[in-house]
Amino acid sequence: MKRFSLVCFLLLFTWAGTLFSQQISPTPEQIIALTSKWTGERFPDGRPKVSDELLERLSKVSMEEAWGILRNRGYNNQFENDWVILREDQVMTGRAVTAQYMPLRPDVNDLVKEIGKKEGRAQSGGTNSWPIDALVEGDIYVADGFGKIVDGTLIGDNLGNSIYTKSKRGVIFNGSVRDMAGLLAIDGFNGWVKGHDPSYIQEMMLSTINYPVKIGRAHVLPGDAVLANKWGVIFIPSHLVADLVINAEFIVLRDQFGIQRLREQKYTPGQIDSAWSDEIKSDFLNWLKSKQDLPMSREELEAFMKDRNW
Repeated sequence: MKRFSLVCFLLLFTWAGTLFSQQISPTPEQIIALTSKWTGERFPDGRPKVSDELLERLSKVSMEEAWGILRNRGYNNQFENDWVILREDQVMTGRAVTAQYMPLRPDVNDLVKEIGKKEGRAQSGGTNSWPIDALVEGDIYVADGFGKIVDGTLIGDNLGNSIYTKSKRGVIFNGSVRDMAGLLAIDGFNGWVKGHDPSYIQEMMLSTINYPVKIGRAHVLPGDAVLANKWGVIFIPSHLVADLVINAEFIVLRDQFGIQRLREQKYTPGQIDSAWSDEIKSDFLNWLKSKQDLPMSREELEAFMKDRNW
């Protein structure tokens, strides 16, 4: 019976299923089921609440390290590149609030507005303000605007100010924005978008909030941790964030040790770039004990090393 219920639940994540279930957003229980591997704290809407501390540490992880760790765990569809970036010298991390947009169909759009009214959503302005109303600090607004550029501008500087006020973050859009100069004037706001255009949003409609979305080649769930930098954007399943971060931090420590020993000419490049000998492993462990500026706590490192397979 449980398996049958799960199949039925997953079928709700089609557009038709969403309409028949009379929801713009999943219930908290549905989001919990969708992200069931997460066992930590959650927001009232059911989204996983990856800690601020982990998000800060994630900001120091390289895209290659994050990508490699996810690939090794079978998550091959979490990365997207080819962006127009507002501030490419900055890194943005946060928790995903997802939104799906579709080409406008008047009868369906009328139904969306009707459902939104019953759910108490704002009736003034466009439905593209509804995802912004769901944001809290630490969130990143992630929207699939099906790559539309002209007449596909999901926000301008007014909505950009609202997004930053609520989230202290920015946006990731498979779509476009308008008024890049105005968005750049919002101190702290950042965005990864597919383009920009002076036109207003036309002939497209919001369909869902906090359902799974496709951003380029990436599959994104509500509550996924986002790492965005000038090399691209990666969406990390919430239940893998802690493991990914400490693995990436450990890789950095190994690299620091290897580079230091190579500069000291204690080992050859072949010794460092191949499987380490017991001598090098012992040297590395002693180096770790004396290192003061660890990216993780000493307790976390010791727990990690107990399960570490060289």
